[in-house]
Amino acid sequence: MVSLVSRQGRQLQRYTKSGGRLVVGCIPYKFCPGGEGLDKSMEVLVISSPKGNGLLFPKGGWETDETIKEAASREALEEAGVQGNVERKLGRWRYKSRTYDAYYEGTMFPLNVTEELGDWPEMHVRQRKWVTVAEAREGCQHPWMKEALERLVKRLSNSGRRSSSSSSTIAAS
Repeated sequence: MVSLVSRQGRQLQRYTKSGGRLVVGCIPYKFCPGGEGLDKSMEVLVISSPKGNGLLFPKGGWETDETIKEAASREALEEAGVQGNVERKLGRWRYKSRTYDAYYEGTMFPLNVTEELGDWPEMHVRQRKWVTVAEAREGCQHPWMKEALERLVKRLSNSGRRSSSSSSTIAAS
């Protein structure tokens, strides 16, 4: 059973030594049959921001009672309603918050999706959409997230993963 409530508050939030918030996120992805090359055989899951300002990947605060990979998995579940395997880190970026006059440190991971839930904690405040890599490049509003996507595509291209050799079975609940 999945909790249908997102974590709230910042009492467990982690911060850098300079006071910046530590943020963790992931790029949920799956392979689709029949496509040639990663741009056609792979889809990524993007979500809307609660304010509706463009597309992004699930991300949020890394809290003191969880590992960084647990935080990435939790954010994917809360914001996008997906579960899967969190893979090796794509990188770490320093970026300026669009809401606050502060710099955050964001770490991104790939999430190979194994399950897509019908109900999830933020389903009433966010929309989710499977898109091609090209569509994600076009619609993503954050340069650091676009760079994370490029690293994922390069990694998967170099590993030889294709729709025929790696399948993600998505089960809707």
